[in-house]
Amino acid sequence: MNGKRGEGARQASGDLRAVLVRSSSKILFRFLPVLLLALLSAGCSHREPFHPYPRYRRTHGLPKPSKVIIQKVAYFDAPKTIHHEVGPGESLWQVSRMYGVSIASICRENGLRPGQALHSGQIVLIRGVRSIRYVINLYRVRPWSYIIVHHTATDDGDATTIQWAHLARGFWNGLGYDFVIDNGTMGKGDGVIEMSPRWLRQEDGAHCKADDMNQRGIGIALVGNFDCEKPTRYQMASLAYLIFILRHYYHIPPSHIMGHGQVPGARTDCPGKLFPMRFLRWAAER
Repeated sequence: MNGKRGEGARQASGDLRAVLVRSSSKILFRFLPVLLLALLSAGCSHREPFHPYPRYRRTHGLPKPSKVIIQKVAYFDAPKTIHHEVGPGESLWQVSRMYGVSIASICRENGLRPGQALHSGQIVLIRGVRSIRYVINLYRVRPWSYIIVHHTATDDGDATTIQWAHLARGFWNGLGYDFVIDNGTMGKGDGVIEMSPRWLRQEDGAHCKADDMNQRGIGIALVGNFDCEKPTRYQMASLAYLIFILRHYYHIPPSHIMGHGQVPGARTDCPGKLFPMRFLRWAAER
């Protein structure tokens, strides 16, 4: 998996690239084009009819996962040093599981305390990394019954930049999707799966008002504008894996896995004209 910009630690077989160390001014500068694109984009920003559906917003801390999926996706021949950029909602526990290192070692290298909260955009130094893993929390808090696939309608981005863009557009609690699959353009590896704060809190989404999907559908967004180009093969592999995990855990039928534009009442071509819908059907039936 290859990043398109920046300098970072090289990861296994070119599949993933490490997060770059950036100064605060550079981080702010890189957000600006993403914010502008998000504000101007018509891909997923069209407002649709809303139909009442029970809301499940949580107000008392994070729910405890009923299951955590940890799957290795890249291996190193020798230990690596990685500069990880913290995404929205990520914790020391989650970062430690992503790289297979202890919380104590991360704290020691970065002057942190066990249990200390991380903030989005923070750079965390991690030494002795031998593998990179998907970490996917699963919950029994809500009756999820659909999976809705989106594109961000932007050329680049990750969960952090989309969080800023959605806040600028007035989305309550920011990032409107439950999962983001990166395309390698912001230092995160191509195909990396990021869980959003909404998923970690099991809150309503802000990705598809049509047919009450914000309340009953899991929103997965792939970074990219698929009206202009196709998703990367690593994004599609990660999407297939994520759909497989979610579909079987929540017993979601294949007919309930669809692109945003396929939702009854939606008026959008999201996830884009070039998105391979045949692949989505195949992934839904695995």
